[in-house]
Amino acid sequence: MRRLCVTARSCTVLLDGAGDYFAGTPARLTLNGADLGEERRSVATLFDLWPDTDYCLEVRRGSAPPEALRFHTAPEKCTLNARRFGAAGDGRKDDTAALQAAILCCPPGGRVLLDAGDYRTGPLFLKSHVTLELKRGAALRLITDRGRFPILPGATPDTDGDGETLLGSWEGNPLDSFAAALNGIGVEDVRLIGEGVVDGCAQAGDWWIDPKRPRGAFRGRLLYLRDCRNVVVQGLTFRNSPSWNLHPCFSEDLGFYGISVEAPADSPNTDGFDPESCRGVRVYGARFSVGDDCIAIKSGKLYMGMKYRRPCEDVEIAWCAMLDGHGGVTVGSEMSGGVKNVWVHHCLMRGNDRGLRVKTRRGRGERGVVDGIRFEDVRMERVKAPLVVNCLYFCDPDGHAEWVQSRAPRPVDETTPRVGEIAFERVTATGCAACAAYVLGLPERPVEHVALRDCAFDFAPDARPMRPAMADGVEPCLRRGVVARFVKRLTLDNVRVTGAQGPEVVHEKD
Repeated sequence: MRRLCVTARSCTVLLDGAGDYFAGTPARLTLNGADLGEERRSVATLFDLWPDTDYCLEVRRGSAPPEALRFHTAPEKCTLNARRFGAAGDGRKDDTAALQAAILCCPPGGRVLLDAGDYRTGPLFLKSHVTLELKRGAALRLITDRGRFPILPGATPDTDGDGETLLGSWEGNPLDSFAAALNGIGVEDVRLIGEGVVDGCAQAGDWWIDPKRPRGAFRGRLLYLRDCRNVVVQGLTFRNSPSWNLHPCFSEDLGFYGISVEAPADSPNTDGFDPESCRGVRVYGARFSVGDDCIAIKSGKLYMGMKYRRPCEDVEIAWCAMLDGHGGVTVGSEMSGGVKNVWVHHCLMRGNDRGLRVKTRRGRGERGVVDGIRFEDVRMERVKAPLVVNCLYFCDPDGHAEWVQSRAPRPVDETTPRVGEIAFERVTATGCAACAAYVLGLPERPVEHVALRDCAFDFAPDARPMRPAMADGVEPCLRRGVVARFVKRLTLDNVRVTGAQGPEVVHEKD
């Protein structure tokens, strides 16, 4: 048991480091003598704490002796209740101005509080050194008229040099986009906490209709962080985003604890969490059920990768649940700045199309290096294809062009990406359908090393065929084992595949 994050009003604790999203054994929690009830998750967050106060959390599991964890909450300058600024929280009045005024007026070290109620709002902009708390029963509900949304310009030339100011972003390029429900632009030391809801209400507007066509600008998110540092998001539920839910970009030292991200299965591009060119990202105890990838780790397309050379690196994802969604954890496909040092462990994936998914293609660039990806101690249920590495992904308007999809080697140049080391260890997957693993490298630059160690894959008796990799020429698979093509080195150590049709391993080097 250990502390993960403490604020003035909350504390997130790891109760069972050996569990996945769910703890091995339920625990009974007591805080300073008060019974908090039973907790079945591995990571728990406590709210309604008092600033600058000592606490003792006791944890009891069955007949075992109780464990105790002591912590001290952070100080707090003051609390400003948004209702005192005129916010009604009645679901009818537009509360945007009142909520923004409360945030802007809050002094460093202070808290803006939204108690129970429905707050209709447009996009809000965060302020450094301020906590925003949504109490249980509080909901920020985004207005649906895009004509009332501010637009974040994609790129603005600097007047004092040859640089540019980047604000808006869309799928790895600096393009005009609508502001998010919550926006952090160059802020630091921000806390977004509570048991409330941030609801994009996208199903009530036109955001999901003809979604790829920009109308005024590209679709916004629920949380957008640009050039931010030291941000904590704790406990909140995010749902029904116009597009990606949580999108930190060019930011560092970010912690996401015990959050939930929800979207209908058929909602377009509603990725759960997409860090782009970020450093030092932690996601603990989160739950995802969305219409696209649960988590997608990115670093821009070719222009951003070549100009800024900012990889997404040092990312840890643990004790999370990825339920449904196209991918559990995905790297790419916008990864021209590179992705490295990613550790996914002690997670539960259920009902996804793919578990670990790497997506790249010719044209992502020489800075687009994927390396140091570790995927460990993961339990998968009904994941159709647990491991997919696809270096011929047919995204973008030219994705089906012959120069992208050809299996003949092409010259290696400044547009050629690289996939290095990927390790897949202590993974159990039951109810698979297409294959245990499918790796498709570039003919001219094969994947350098894929290692599977102490893994077990069992196929569902009623499995149906599925194309594991979205590349031209990839046929639907049914109950295949490990399939690897254009891979320099494939390590299989204590790997069990049950119920496969045909050979358990097919490794084609050319």
